[in-house]
Amino acid sequence: MTTATLLPLPAEWSAPESFQAYATISSPSKRVIEPVGPGFLAHARRTLRGRTWSEDEKIQAEKNVKKVVENKDEIELEDEPEDPSIFELDAKDWKNQDHYMVLGLTKLRYNATDDQIRIAHRRKVLKHHPDKKAAQGQINEDSLFKCIQKAFEVLSDPVRRRQFDSVDKAADVLPPKKNVKGDFIELWAPVFAAEGRFSKTQPVPVLGTLESPKTQVDAFYSFWYKFDSWRTFEYLDEDVPDDSSNRDNKRYIEKKNKAARQKYKTDDTVRLRKLVDTALAQDPRIKMFQDAEKKAREQRKWEREAGARAAQQAKEEAEKKKAEEERLAKESQQAGKKAKEAAKNAKKKLKRTVRAGPKEVSYFGEADSKVQESIDADVDAILEKLNDTQLADLAGKVSDNKDAAAVKAAYVATAAELKLSSVKYFSS
Repeated sequence: MTTATLLPLPAEWSAPESFQAYATISSPSKRVIEPVGPGFLAHARRTLRGRTWSEDEKIQAEKNVKKVVENKDEIELEDEPEDPSIFELDAKDWKNQDHYMVLGLTKLRYNATDDQIRIAHRRKVLKHHPDKKAAQGQINEDSLFKCIQKAFEVLSDPVRRRQFDSVDKAADVLPPKKNVKGDFIELWAPVFAAEGRFSKTQPVPVLGTLESPKTQVDAFYSFWYKFDSWRTFEYLDEDVPDDSSNRDNKRYIEKKNKAARQKYKTDDTVRLRKLVDTALAQDPRIKMFQDAEKKAREQRKWEREAGARAAQQAKEEAEKKKAEEERLAKESQQAGKKAKEAAKNAKKKLKRTVRAGPKEVSYFGEADSKVQESIDADVDAILEKLNDTQLADLAGKVSDNKDAAAVKAAYVATAAELKLSSVKYFSS
């Protein structure tokens, strides 16, 4: 705890002419002040250790950097166990080596950051430096150390690292085989994620889920069918000799390398297209979208043809009704025709009965031909005047009665009823 006191003004101080006081200074009051906070701690540290401002800031900055690097080592970069095969590597055959494995970055590979590559390199150098091994009494075999240095040289250079990543088979994820059963998304998502590292356009669309909408799925496959790859194949080039004595040979090798790179690029494009075709053919979402589209088309067609169907149905019903009416009319006509024909036949039968009545009972005896003709003429005269009811009545009297006198009486009565005075044989 300290006490602050206002210092008195110097004796030689005098107010300038332009100075004008607006108020008087209030009386001083005592307050208790406690030194706290990072500022006081920094002051105390400098005082206790006898450091200047610049010395203390430099030391603190170094500690902060070291702390950040140590945290990165612990959090962002795992310490992978070394593959025993790295001790058999030949430094001269560096092009055929897995540089990520040499530095212990097989899990990260193309995802490793520049800081992680530097940290991994420092770890390997500290562990496999020839001087350290010599101090430990080990054989001074610096082939592995040269491989470590070469791996760092390649991976720390953005251009050379991209060339190596282009041919890094260990980072590839093979597509599932044709008959492999399983969840489509789980099987294919890692494949497209691995292939996406070569895309010039980032971020790369994800495969999505089985519930992804059609627009998202279409956009995904559209992206991959138009895939723009930065992948290069210079890493596989045949080394061009440094001597310039044989320029023709040098140009030949360069031309050969260029043709090989072009072939690799073409083959890779074909491979990727086949891969996307296979995924598209196996994607269950495409089948669902096709079925839904088919149903939608059928529904639209059904709705579009609803009017035509209604008109066709009305036409069919009208035709059916008309046909039924024609059938009934025809049947009625036929029935009427039959009835008329039957009535006509019945009338003919009745007339035959009436004509044959006199002969049946022979009430005129054995008449000669002339007499018979006169009788027939009288009967025809009667028949001509009879209506249907009278004809039926007369035919009934004639057919049901065998008495000659009664039959004659029936004819005579009918002629009298009809007031036929012209008949000779049936007058009363």
